[in-house]
Amino acid sequence: MRQIVLDTETTGIDPSEGHRIIEIGCVEMVERQLTGRNYHVYINPEREVEAEAITVHGITNEFLADKPVFSEIADEFFEFIKGAELVIHNAAFDIGFMDAEFARLKPLRKTGDHCSVVDSLAIARKKHPGQKNSLDALCKRYGVDNSNRELHGALLDAEILADVYLLLTGGQTALSLDAGTDDNGGVDGIRRLAAERKPLKVIKASEQERAAHEEFMEGLAKQAGGTVWERLENSAGSQEDTANPN
Repeated sequence: MRQIVLDTETTGIDPSEGHRIIEIGCVEMVERQLTGRNYHVYINPEREVEAEAITVHGITNEFLADKPVFSEIADEFFEFIKGAELVIHNAAFDIGFMDAEFARLKPLRKTGDHCSVVDSLAIARKKHPGQKNSLDALCKRYGVDNSNRELHGALLDAEILADVYLLLTGGQTALSLDAGTDDNGGVDGIRRLAAERKPLKVIKASEQERAAHEEFMEGLAKQAGGTVWERLENSAGSQEDTANPN
């Protein structure tokens, strides 16, 4: 399965009021493993960014003045997400803005026609009802380091959400049964391994080791009066003989 963990920053809250996307950040996962492939772009929204929005993400109108407009990046962005399952926190917000941007262009594209969508906020609310389920709250609960997150940023938020999503949907969050936990039941010290790390070395048993193992297992079987599988097969055979005496 190919998944894209995605986040956007915008000029304001509501795309129906003409607000636009100003930043897109995506990280790719395949079979729940980060691949190291990312997509990140700043976009000139062709309108003013609201002051309240700037206090959230820190992206100013001056910074965006020389950035490409959405129509210039639409094709490469679409190709990056096409066919993937999108993982988004509060998905309705981001999908609403993406569809509004695509609706301004030809050919007409709608995100849901080309991608499936998973809302990590909906998963968190179901798993932790009555609790805070913002991305920051989930980072604290699951021990994900978000110390660099003084302001929102689409790529940073996507990277953090990837860690949170894997823990949120993965069941066990630590290999050790006595791993340190915080007051909310999360684990301390979650550390993501680099995607480019060397694979673990696979050490195969030698012929002598395999022969010693077979001899050991045969000795155990003799002491136990046969292996479990042999006893099951013998039992099944006896039942067949009883059921079919002829």
